[in-house]
Amino acid sequence: MSTQSDNQTASAVNRSSGWVIFVFFLIGLIASMITGWTAFPKLLYSTKEQPIDFSHKVHIEQLGDCRACHFFRDDGSFSGAPSLDECKDCHMYPMTGNPNEQKFIEEYIEKDKEVPWLNYAEQPPCVFFSHAAHVKGSDMQCETCHGDMGHSDSLREYQENRITGYSRDIWGYSMLPIGEAEHGPRQKMNDCAACHLKKTGSKGDCFQCHK
Repeated sequence: MSTQSDNQTASAVNRSSGWVIFVFFLIGLIASMITGWTAFPKLLYSTKEQPIDFSHKVHIEQLGDCRACHFFRDDGSFSGAPSLDECKDCHMYPMTGNPNEQKFIEEYIEKDKEVPWLNYAEQPPCVFFSHAAHVKGSDMQCETCHGDMGHSDSLREYQENRITGYSRDIWGYSMLPIGEAEHGPRQKMNDCAACHLKKTGSKGDCFQCHK
């Protein structure tokens, strides 16, 4: 009887120990997941401010549309952000009392120094992207990828990956409906693949974008 009782006691202890280990494992797993979801992104990304705040809304009201500053050159290449020389056409002298414009004139126009804008959409050297193929070839609107920037009074915060040095905007999912103008960015690789799949039935060959 004593041996049987001892065996039952040992079995109960083992089951109890097993549950304790399982509970600690579960607590550790949950804690790790919470840490990964909350702490890791804050450690991985740093937040930076643009050298000058900028109102797309004011410029759209004055100039008409995106193509006044972001245009295709004669050779078909896309101009991207306007150069200082292009901005000088309007901003040699203050047009408003806005302190950002005053800073722009004093620190960049008068010193003939390009603004070191932080590029939300800058891609690694191994990636090729054609604006012409999307805007001219597929008749896509700027808002599809860049959001409704024309109504924004200031620039979004810039989050930089501490490891790669690239913007957080270019990787992951934006969680925005494809093909709709949105008040937010859509230039992430996963979204590109989803859009290609919807439009063509295929995510495309890797070598279409990656050199």
